[in-house]
Amino acid sequence: MDIFHKRIDGISLLSPESKSAFLHAWDEWSVPKDHFLVRENTVANHLFYIKKGIARIYYFKNGKEITEWLALDNEFFFSIISFFEQKPSNLLIQTIEPAVVMGIPHDRLMALCDQDHEIERWLRKAVTGSLILSQYRMDSIQFETAQQRYEKLLANYPSIVQRVPLSYIASFLGITQETLSRIRSHH
Repeated sequence: MDIFHKRIDGISLLSPESKSAFLHAWDEWSVPKDHFLVRENTVANHLFYIKKGIARIYYFKNGKEITEWLALDNEFFFSIISFFEQKPSNLLIQTIEPAVVMGIPHDRLMALCDQDHEIERWLRKAVTGSLILSQYRMDSIQFETAQQRYEKLLANYPSIVQRVPLSYIASFLGITQETLSRIRSHH
């Protein structure tokens, strides 16, 4: 069983019939570095899974790019508000290295959820997990030092500094590049 199947099972187990229907609903693309999966002011029409590579979810604030999330190998990701409300997104989702990405379109996923309560439960658990991660991220920014946030990031993603530009990491951690440089020099 490949990692994608294990990641699905890690969210919620599906019967063989439900899993087969769910797996067949996904599309797969190989995309180059800097490929936009979602552009600003467009509807984020897919729930994504990155098999290989890194995608950055970001937005513009006062002319600056703010990294909201980094999705590395074998992670699900999406623009939650745009996906569920089917309204244009303020977020951009772009690969930062060549990637193999999978996606399931909104309409296809909603139709599966209407037909199959196991898939509906899977989606509910996936969204719940996403919300919990978002809350942990906000708590981290509110209550942890920049040093603690950086150390936690390295513990969870040891290769991140070799694969992601430091400016994106600093933005994701909610600190300046200069602060990140100071933290790294003492690490």
